[in-house]
This record gives sequence, structure tokens and C-alpha cells, in this order.
Amino acid sequence: MNGTRRSLSAWEPLARVNGAEAASPQTVPGVKRRPGRPQAVPAPGSVESALMACVGAAPAIFRPVYDALAPLAYGTSLGVLRDPDHAAEVTQDVMLEVWRTAARFDPARASASTWVATIARRRAVDRVRAERSRQDRDQRDLDATFAGTDDSVAEEVERRLDGAAVRRCLTSLTSTQREAVVAAYYGGLTYREVAEHLGAPLPTVKTRIRDGLNRLRTCLGVSRG
Repeated sequence: MNGTRRSLSAWEPLARVNGAEAASPQTVPGVKRRPGRPQAVPAPGSVESALMACVGAAPAIFRPVYDALAPLAYGTSLGVLRDPDHAAEVTQDVMLEVWRTAARFDPARASASTWVATIARRRAVDRVRAERSRQDRDQRDLDATFAGTDDSVAEEVERRLDGAAVRRCLTSLTSTQREAVVAAYYGGLTYREVAEHLGAPLPTVKTRIRDGLNRLRTCLGVSRG
């Protein structure tokens, strides 16, 4: 729960940095109570009551709400993301949204916990989609960068996989290049699977394989195709 504690201690500086004092829930465009709808009156001292009291108030007034609901936002985010750092970042975004849109909260429709959990789940799913999109974009960019540069040597490595020349040339690679190349071509793993196997970022693994194949090309005397 280190991410949660880190989030809890960061609310007021975060609010100032993001302009929460200048743009309170009362003044954010589009945030207003629905006319003609009777507002439920939450019990005094409840988190719902504290949340409704934040409308138009200073960031310090939001602190009890943050302390009460940030762990829920963090737990919900972590359940979707499975990554404490990403969950902590999403928690900050969620609680900032809660602060800025507090006027939209209607206790007649949902409890404060349900409202915040819904926001957190949506934000976490958005983060998952954004991360997948970024990874796919990185993969396409890397594939485009490497297209045509490694095909000839990769084919040569596969054709002579058990040959003495390949084994000898593998010793010319750095240890990180060698383990990445061996996992890809001896282990039959995809670049992404190699990255997961080695616990290294995908771009780093792609670079190790590219540099390793370039060394093998030189050692094997394979001309560029």
C-alpha cells in the first residue's frame, strides 16, 4: 500500500499544481446541480456529506474526503492495472476528478464509495487501453525500424542454428545481447515474450537483439540483404 500512502500525502500540492484552487468544483464549466431535482440530504459526518461540502470550498476541505476514498480508488485501480505505480498515478487522477466534479455527486443515485469506484474503474480501464495502444505503437515503430536489416542474419542463424560458427560467434556478443538472441532464436520466443522472460522493457530487448544480430552478421560474414 505504499502507493496509497504516497497518494494520500500528495493531495494539497497536487491540487495547487493542477489549479484546483483556481478552478474549484463550483466554477468548473459544465459542473452544476441538476435543476428541479430534489437533493438527498446525507447523514451529518458521513463521507457523502463531506463530499458535498467540498463544492466551492478550498482544497483543504477535501482532505477528509481524500483520506476516506483514495484507498478505495487505489484498490479499484490496482485490481484493474495490477501495477502499483500505475495505480497510484490513476488514483491521483481519480481524486482530482472527484474534487473538480464534486457538484455532480448525487447521494440519491449512489453512495460516495460507489461513485468513486466507478470513476476509478473507468480511469483504470482507460489507462490499460492507453498502455496497450502505446505498446502496440512502439512495437510497430520498432518493427519498421528493424525491417529488412535483420532478416538475412536471422535466416542465417536459424539455418545454422547448431553450427560451430554460430556458437563461436555467440561468444562475441555481450551477455545481455546473447541471452536475448538465444531466447528469441533458440527458445523460439517473440520479442514481447523475450522481454517478459528477461524482465526487461520491450524496446531494450529489441535493441539488444538488433545489436546482437548485427554482431553476428559481421562475425558470420553475412552481407546485408
